[in-house]
Formats: sequence, structure tokens, C-alpha cells
Amino acid sequence: MKWTLINRKSLFSGFFKVDQCRVRHDLFNGGEIEIQRELFHRGDAVAVLLYDPARDRVVMVEQFRIGALDDEQGPWLLEIVAGIVEEGESPKDVARRECREEAGLDVHAFETIHTFYSSPGGCSEKIFLLCGLVNSDHAEGIHGLADEGEDIKVSVFEYHEVMDLLGADQISSAIPIIALQWLQINRERLRIESFVM
Repeated sequence: MKWTLINRKSLFSGFFKVDQCRVRHDLFNGGEIEIQRELFHRGDAVAVLLYDPARDRVVMVEQFRIGALDDEQGPWLLEIVAGIVEEGESPKDVARRECREEAGLDVHAFETIHTFYSSPGGCSEKIFLLCGLVNSDHAEGIHGLADEGEDIKVSVFEYHEVMDLLGADQISSAIPIIALQWLQINRERLRIESFVM
């Protein structure tokens, strides 16, 4: 299958960017089609599920999210640590920085969960999703960078508590849902490995 970018025009360039793209691509049944689409660029991001396997706890963060402005439960969402990849940074560099800034925690070890596009129908953002193994004993408080307008509350949940929240639709952001479903599959292995270390 082949495709050609015919034209790309910048429509907006601020904190985020929007391009208008005209593309010609092959069709599955033969022939080709020409389409015009807007492409939203927000940069790639890293998200980290903070898990304490020795105590079977999950560290979550809660913050105001403009995208949930019209949500009936309000725009404060329970999520996991995340941040934008800056030029020259590796996903693990971003993960270490964001875990410190948003949760005040140092991570003992990282495990890659998955890499995926958040919404490829119109957004170029790629998410690097990691699990960070931590000691949750001192995870608490309000964190974030004031100059970035961050006001992030850190909470620690027993594994069963966070799964109850997930089952009750109290976690409504896709990235933590994916991460917690991965944890359901990998929890026992992580706990066994933590006791072997």
C-alpha cells in the first residue's frame, strides 16, 4: 500500500499545533483516494503506572483536565504520572523527571507496558506507557510545577481499592485504564519478582 502527502499547511501553532494535510493513498480494493484531514500535534508523551509490589499498592495522581471540562463528575481526573517528551529526552528520562515532579517519587525500576497512538484518527501523539516500581510509604501530598500551572494531588490505593474504582467507572482517562488492565495481568509476576530481588 502506498500513500503520498500532497500538501501540508499550518493552521495553528501555539502550545499545540494543527496542520491541514491533503493525502492520496491506495484503497484496499484497488485504486486510490485523495482526502483532506486536520492533524493535531501535541508531542509524544510518557505515562507511568506507579506500583509498589511489596505492599501491593498503586500510586495515582489527580489533577484538573481541560478536556474534561464538560464531564458530569467534574474536570478533576484520577490518572497516572505523565509528561511530554522534550527534544533529546528518552522515554525513561521523561519518566524519571515526571515521577519526581508529579509524585515526589524515585523509581527503583521501569518496565515497558506498551507504546501506542492515543487517537490516530486525527492526532500524532504517541504514548510510551511504563510501569515504575516504587516504595509507596511516603507517597502523598500536592506536587507539580507552579510555573506550568500544575496542582497535582498524590494518593495511594491498595490494589483492590484502585480496581474497585476502575470497575465503578471512577477512572475515565484511557491511559490509566490501559495501565491498570496491564497490572491485572502482570501483578502476581511483579510481586513474585519483587520478593526474589
